[in-house]
Amino acid sequence: MARDDEGREPAGAPGPLLPGTDHAPTTGTTGDPGTTSDPGTTSDPGTTSTTGDPATTGTTGADEVRAAVRQAVSVSVATGLYGISFGALSVAAGLDLAQTMALSLLMFSGGSQFAFIGVVGAGGTAGAAVATAGLLGVRNGLYGPLVAPRLGVHGARRLLAAQLTIDESTAVGTAHRPGPAARAGFWWTGVGVFLLWNLLTLAGALLGDALGDPRRYGLDAAAAAAFLALVWPRFGGRHAVLARAVGAAAVLVALATTPFVPAGVPVLLAAAVAILVGFLAPSGDEPASPPTSPSTPPAPAPDGPHEGAAP
Repeated sequence: MARDDEGREPAGAPGPLLPGTDHAPTTGTTGDPGTTSDPGTTSDPGTTSTTGDPATTGTTGADEVRAAVRQAVSVSVATGLYGISFGALSVAAGLDLAQTMALSLLMFSGGSQFAFIGVVGAGGTAGAAVATAGLLGVRNGLYGPLVAPRLGVHGARRLLAAQLTIDESTAVGTAHRPGPAARAGFWWTGVGVFLLWNLLTLAGALLGDALGDPRRYGLDAAAAAAFLALVWPRFGGRHAVLARAVGAAAVLVALATTPFVPAGVPVLLAAAVAILVGFLAPSGDEPASPPTSPSTPPAPAPDGPHEGAAP
């Protein structure tokens, strides 16, 4: 280190180097002793390595988006194939091609559409068919408050998102954390199901009697199996017992009420079971802290700085 003519070090110069290091000792620093900073200042956060959830990194985030897209495509194919069944059954129930396609394009809710043609095919009035389909469609409105914050869309895109908010798009979108993966899952599923459902509805309506009974192909089971595959992971984790109990209770309610109430009502009653449990059950998001008493002093804080704490 350079000194002046009288052998003094310049003012403000750092102290002597530590043996084996390239830095002089400093005070008021935290973290890696090999880094330096002025007392009372913090280092550039862009130069420090972060730990935490690896899903917040770019590569893992991209992988999660790709996984959401793959899931969306598989669900779209399984659900879209069921459109053949609807097209054929709709024509068999007495609707023409234009009416069948109007239901798929505008109503765009498989359960409501099948309920509609079921009432019409059984000789029910148009009012009864609309009321039955409307009961089943209520659930799509309940999905809105859950999906809207994840998408953050406005204007025309919000109207499009409302049209695409169905069981499958909601399930795939909410199966991922809010962010790019959730948005990709929703949009890819919604658009994929819409395109395939309408194209195969058209095919089923045009082929009509040539297909025979569409249910013999098992397409209705394919759609249900795809949806079950989405729901199944929710029965694991730390809330597995509660999730299984709610699922079993919902199934029992639906089965018990099906012979006595109009179509669509059992689904709403089963959903009410889950909603009621959601309000009554504790969230369990925060771990419970151990109780303390005057005779039991609180546990001492661990040594060293905590992540996110000021030095």
